[in-house]
Amino acid sequence: MKIFLDTANIDAIKEVDAMGILDGVTTNPTIISREKRPFRELVEKICEILHPRPVNVEIISENPKEMVAEAKEYLKISDNLVMKVAMGKIGLEGVKRLTDAGITTNMTLVFSASQAILASKAGARYVSPFVGRLDDISSVGMELVGQIVDIFYNYDMKTEVIVASIRHPLHFVEAALMGADIATLPPTAFEKLYKHPLTEIGIERFKEDYKKIPKS
Repeated sequence: MKIFLDTANIDAIKEVDAMGILDGVTTNPTIISREKRPFRELVEKICEILHPRPVNVEIISENPKEMVAEAKEYLKISDNLVMKVAMGKIGLEGVKRLTDAGITTNMTLVFSASQAILASKAGARYVSPFVGRLDDISSVGMELVGQIVDIFYNYDMKTEVIVASIRHPLHFVEAALMGADIATLPPTAFEKLYKHPLTEIGIERFKEDYKKIPKS
């Protein structure tokens, strides 16, 4: 399973990238706005760090024709950008037009298996079910991921499943067990993947025991 970081923070991206396990980045207008930096400058820097790995940015246009024009402007920044398009009637047409233009797309805000099927049929390279937001309304988000993975497998659909809105390590592990292609995590959730109290206890014990070893 590939690991994407859901952030636009340069320091966080560099930190995870240094571990050699980062396969891509996802962003959205909310995430980018937190960085208080010009959009183009920030995205250009992220693409420079990640290239040729994918960097996802959000399409804002609400007209399918304008989506293609907007995407082409984004691609002037870097050729490893992926266009995120919100699910819906307009979004599906937008994905179709973008795909026909040879532009890679990620259909986001997916909350049902039927939406995922339509996104794949429209040509989306990626589909992003938002599991945490489903959990927030007392649905089981990971059940949706399982449905999508099974359906895509049944019909050999090439669209990759990005498990988004991950809140904790259990989401991440369940995504891997279900065979999801990608998990995208905010830095706060990513940190929880490698931290464990028994690991910390073991490290401290090794340090203390090392002090007891005779030096000569």
